[in-house]
Amino acid sequence: MCSIMGYKGTGITKEEFKLHFDKTTSRGPDMQRITSYGDVTLGFERLAIMGLHEEGMQPFELNGRAVVCNGEIYGFRKIKKELESEYTFVSDSDCEVLLPMYEKYGTDMFAMLDAEYACIIYDGEKDELIASRDPIGIRPLFYGYTVDKEIVFASEAKNLTGLVEEIKAFPPGHYYKDGEFVCYRDMTKVDTVVRDDLETVCRNIHDKLVAGIEKRLDADAPLGFLLSGGLDSSLVCAVSAKLLKKPIRTFAIGMNTDAIDLKYAKEVAEYLGSDHKEIIITKEDVINALDEVIGILGTYDITTIRASIGMYLICKAIHEQTDIRVLMTGEISDELFGYKYTDFAPDAKSFQDEAAKRIRELYMYDVLRADRCISSNSMEARVPFGDLDFVSYVMSIDPEMKMNKYNKGKYLLRHAFEGDYLPYDILMREKAAFSDAVGHSMVDYLKEYAEQKYTEEEFEAMALEYDHARPFTKESLLYRQIFEKHYPHQAGMVVDFWMPNKEWEGCNVNDPSARVLSNYGASGE
Repeated sequence: MCSIMGYKGTGITKEEFKLHFDKTTSRGPDMQRITSYGDVTLGFERLAIMGLHEEGMQPFELNGRAVVCNGEIYGFRKIKKELESEYTFVSDSDCEVLLPMYEKYGTDMFAMLDAEYACIIYDGEKDELIASRDPIGIRPLFYGYTVDKEIVFASEAKNLTGLVEEIKAFPPGHYYKDGEFVCYRDMTKVDTVVRDDLETVCRNIHDKLVAGIEKRLDADAPLGFLLSGGLDSSLVCAVSAKLLKKPIRTFAIGMNTDAIDLKYAKEVAEYLGSDHKEIIITKEDVINALDEVIGILGTYDITTIRASIGMYLICKAIHEQTDIRVLMTGEISDELFGYKYTDFAPDAKSFQDEAAKRIRELYMYDVLRADRCISSNSMEARVPFGDLDFVSYVMSIDPEMKMNKYNKGKYLLRHAFEGDYLPYDILMREKAAFSDAVGHSMVDYLKEYAEQKYTEEEFEAMALEYDHARPFTKESLLYRQIFEKHYPHQAGMVVDFWMPNKEWEGCNVNDPSARVLSNYGASGE
């Protein structure tokens, strides 16, 4: 995980640029470099993962052009081989292929990349800045305009606070050129619906996810795995252990009172023979981390904040107690295969439309959570369920097949990995909704803390101060006020609260947790 920043103009001094860039040194603690090209300034903070020597330090330069990139370019060795007759590569870094690709293909290169990345290119020949972001938005990028209408790009919103008037998220799957944002890939667009039989579909799900995991195991730095005991993280761990053919290092976290998932994580770890570590947290840990977590996230969304506290604390422990630099996680599966609330989808089209909405908005919620919790602790997140080929395939499966007609959520994914990957009871266990491997008490503590902070009259009066995404519970007001302290008047960065689709029967609820849905049942007991 690295941090990048780019600016074209004369209104910001190099000293001021550095002051704002220094806010994200946790993303790239190994080395910082700020380079000027006339009125263009590029900044790079490095966390060395591929090509650990100084030759891999950015910006990379080629024929009057320069690039800074936070990302992983999968299959870069094949690209290098194709280009090495024309270019001399000086490092083992995957990102060094970007400028030769840009020189050869121009902006068409972005659609050719199998990558999770954000990059800024300075084209000295045309004297312009070009920026781009991966199609899911796994790597962060923000932008804004100074009072002089000069554009600034940066990895995180905190880099831009006080520099620009309005901070905006760079749209995933787009590149910026000549003052315009151009969509080069929409992950929700389905050209041909897959109508194969169940076994064929599940075999493809299996093969494509295994391939997505395998390419993400390529790292020159120590690798670890977050293991909640739920389906998604357990699958990532199980497949990785098979591929690596050696014990992997797994980590789980839970409250000291009711960490219901720790026993499942331990069961998976023992089955896989992993080197397993548990982190136990208290009510005080949760409340004390709240301000810091919201400052790191740059959001007021209830779901994201609740789910981030445990993730941030486990990543903090991993950073402080181990040498791990890369963490594999299980995000994005729910958006593709369904949540508890998507069981209420009235028809296949509604299910597909909801999945498309979630995929388009991932960069504001689950993906943001994984990136910030991990990068703020100087590690890199790898998200196999976000593999472009895998996402594209699952989105193209006939939604009739993806709906829960099997009396088992995410059945296609479960069935695809029946065999010896996991114990059967783990493979088929329903999601422990909003325990987040931590325990239901964590959310209860947060609600209780917010309840004690405001009277009903105070809540109603303070909530009216906000027009965009108005707080609707005391908990959401608490989060919004902390957000405004860190990111004043920047609430537009997040479009709305992550909530079930209230238009569906059974989903008109006032809390994002599946615990409030009628189909929750004994899940997570």
